[in-house]
Amino acid sequence: MIPLLALCLGYFMTILDVTIVNVALVDIKEHLSANVTGLQWIVDGYALVFASFLLIGGALGDRRGSRTIFLVGFALFTLASTLCSLAPSLLVLQIARALQGLGAALLVPNSLALLNTIYTDTQKRAQAIGIWAAVASIGALSGPLLGGLLVNAFGWRSIFLINLPIGIFGFLLTARSIAPSTPQGGRSLDLPGQGASILALGILTFALIEGNNLGIMSPLILAAYIGSVLFFLLLLLREKTTSHPMLPLKLFQERTFSASNVVAVCQTFTFTGFLFVMSLFLQQVKHYSPSLTGVALLPSFGFALLATSLSGGFMPRIGAKRVMVIGLLLAALGCFGFVMVDTQTSYVLLACLLAVLGFGLALVLPAMTEAAISHAPKAQSGIAAGMLNVSRQVGGVIGVAILGALVGNQQTFLSGMHIAFVIAGGVLLLGLVSAWVFVRTRQETPQIETSCAAGAPHPMKKEIDV
Repeated sequence: MIPLLALCLGYFMTILDVTIVNVALVDIKEHLSANVTGLQWIVDGYALVFASFLLIGGALGDRRGSRTIFLVGFALFTLASTLCSLAPSLLVLQIARALQGLGAALLVPNSLALLNTIYTDTQKRAQAIGIWAAVASIGALSGPLLGGLLVNAFGWRSIFLINLPIGIFGFLLTARSIAPSTPQGGRSLDLPGQGASILALGILTFALIEGNNLGIMSPLILAAYIGSVLFFLLLLLREKTTSHPMLPLKLFQERTFSASNVVAVCQTFTFTGFLFVMSLFLQQVKHYSPSLTGVALLPSFGFALLATSLSGGFMPRIGAKRVMVIGLLLAALGCFGFVMVDTQTSYVLLACLLAVLGFGLALVLPAMTEAAISHAPKAQSGIAAGMLNVSRQVGGVIGVAILGALVGNQQTFLSGMHIAFVIAGGVLLLGLVSAWVFVRTRQETPQIETSCAAGAPHPMKKEIDV
């Protein structure tokens, strides 16, 4: 159990920092004289680097040993958290958040790889993976609550200091309880492809966030959009022609896998953007304290936990495709319902909308994972799981960039929030159409793919619930 505890601690930190920072945004804004654009970079700096280096983090673990890279991730995340807590300026905080994202990209894929290595018995491995996956829900649920209490009592810097004891304890547990892992060699790191992907996503994020300040038609922003497209095309060309691609493009020829990645982007676009906007609404418009904000968000996370536990029973009965569609429809209705919310809205209505949205978004996750991984070739189940995880992080980056830009003006916050939720609902409907049209049911799946799905290792499905 000690090795499992060490691995779960690393995973817990990365998930906690996705949600805990949102309730501290207003306090950071006041103490570091930040605007909404600056706050967007605090959230997206973490998610952007996390998404960009997830695949290379797993590849480094294969080449250098998963335990070694996991320890490096622990050390980097803990040091970056310390730098966040000591940041004298907004720029330093943004840089430190990006370093946290790099640490998370090293921790997450290698924690699962170590689980697969340590637990060789199938039943014990399944139990360990179940505990590991449950940590995601615990981390996400405790983030707003813990963050609100810490900010109220000690200020925004305390939400990063909480990582120090966790990080140090987890590092020592890993070093003492987990034996060094043998490097597997693995594929080439494909550094040109990695560089092109980072530049494409990074420049796109810059254009989306800074376009709110500089103007969407300013020469710099237009150049950024063009540059992002060019680097994306360069990435496709590189992955198509290299003998050791970072991302095998043939995976996307399978329509269910491609559609599941579209759903992943849409789902996390809404979740991360919603959390950013709603945290600002509760504190800046409703004037809730940070701790009360954390409590107010509980219906969303509580019903998300319920949906995650129920979805496993729904899928064998009605299929992953229908579970996905139902979840996306509920979440879209929840988003459109937020158009009715204003300063006078009672918390009862707000709580109902939060519950519907949280339940719907969480219902999608396991079904989306099942559909994607079961339709990927067995030999590429690991890279397929990693790619779905990347799609989720990319969706989060774009969600905060676009939806956050709409609430940048305090005088027009409510109208901007309403537009943001209409856009989020529309994005979810796009995911719904993608799932309904392109995701195959078991009966529609060709025999060769069905056999691959049956042979795909079950633990890899859990890698996505990050």
